[in-house]
Amino acid sequence: MMAPVSSIMLSIDGSIAALFVVFGLGVMVSRQMLASLRFFMWQASALTASALALAYALQAVNLLWVALITFTTKVIAVPLVLRWAAGEEVYGRREVDQAMGIPASVLVAAMLALVGWFAVAPVLPTLHGVPFAAINLPTGLIMVLWGAFTVAVRRESVAQLMGLLIMENGAFFGSIAIVHNLTVIAEIAAAVDVPIVALVIGLLIRSIRRITGSTRVGTLDKLHER
Repeated sequence: MMAPVSSIMLSIDGSIAALFVVFGLGVMVSRQMLASLRFFMWQASALTASALALAYALQAVNLLWVALITFTTKVIAVPLVLRWAAGEEVYGRREVDQAMGIPASVLVAAMLALVGWFAVAPVLPTLHGVPFAAINLPTGLIMVLWGAFTVAVRRESVAQLMGLLIMENGAFFGSIAIVHNLTVIAEIAAAVDVPIVALVIGLLIRSIRRITGSTRVGTLDKLHER
């Protein structure tokens, strides 16, 4: 069983979790691609802050590496890859194509948040010795659900990729509360795969844009074999 932590650290992590959710909602409902990317960067910053808070509260040195790698890859490297992949004209557009309006998306997001919370609730009593699990696990699962919903309703390939990335952020946000003693090598391997995946998908998006002149998923039928 872990040593108890102060209520101040729990409050700090709770505040970070609230910001994490707000930024994730921003990624999901933003009409402009650049705004969506900025919300993703802020969410990755919140993930970094949570890792730092847990590192201090739990005296877990490995979480310092997690924070450093997360900031380097998700706040700096991944946004640069996405900006390069899609081009400035995509981020200069004011509207992002999506299958559902913002009011309906917010309503679905609220329903998914309830689903995530009730899904985790039966597990939390078994983790009573893990002080941050009650905050990070529900928050992380909610973000995984929101990321999947973003992939489903967005029609831009870059926006769908950001949905996948906030799903990964959610999984990471929940996991650092219960598994914070991994070796540095394992943490590096888990974190470095994100910019690599973003780079590979970014190359595909760049090729699609060069051939079709668009990053909309609906234009992929132009790539069929002649």
